[in-house]
Amino acid sequence: MIGSLSGTVAHLSSPYAVIQTSGGVGYEIELPLPSWLNLNLGEAVTLWTHLVVREDAQLLYGFSDLESRDLFRVLIRINGIGAKVAAAILSHLAPSELAQAVMSEQLTQLTRVPGIGKKTAERILIELRDKLGAFSGAGAADLLSAPSQLEEAKSALIGLGYSEKEAQAALKGADTSLPTAALIRSALKSLSR
Repeated sequence: MIGSLSGTVAHLSSPYAVIQTSGGVGYEIELPLPSWLNLNLGEAVTLWTHLVVREDAQLLYGFSDLESRDLFRVLIRINGIGAKVAAAILSHLAPSELAQAVMSEQLTQLTRVPGIGKKTAERILIELRDKLGAFSGAGAADLLSAPSQLEEAKSALIGLGYSEKEAQAALKGADTSLPTAALIRSALKSLSR
């Protein structure tokens, strides 16, 4: 399998790019929109890749970061989710946004993706809840716990009368391994100085 590819961006046509390797081979790669937008003609790049072999085609999918590639691999293992749909999901949702949608069971986040209806979104939520721990990237635990704990702490500070800007400043650089209550106490201490 082709795990990564380094070369020069020779052609861009959304959602495809042609990466010309130093050996003279140009690989056509399909990319989710965020990864595609990071590319510029003539620039040297390294992409993490996943090769999909079908009866009628061999398709190479590329990603600008390992976390997205690993999440893509988790998505395509879900029954009924193919490579095209997985790439569409990653075009519309960052890995952290997808993790948040799964943990808070936000069907609407997933049904906004073209090709995903309510039943498919429900299946994704159910199956991803169990499989998020499988991808390495930044780690599913970090993706799932840090944003929600920080958001809860920020909401609590705003509820106590602090502005959103003050709350963000107080939580900046906070230890995300702390429980929400400890984050709030720490932020209140920094606000009282």
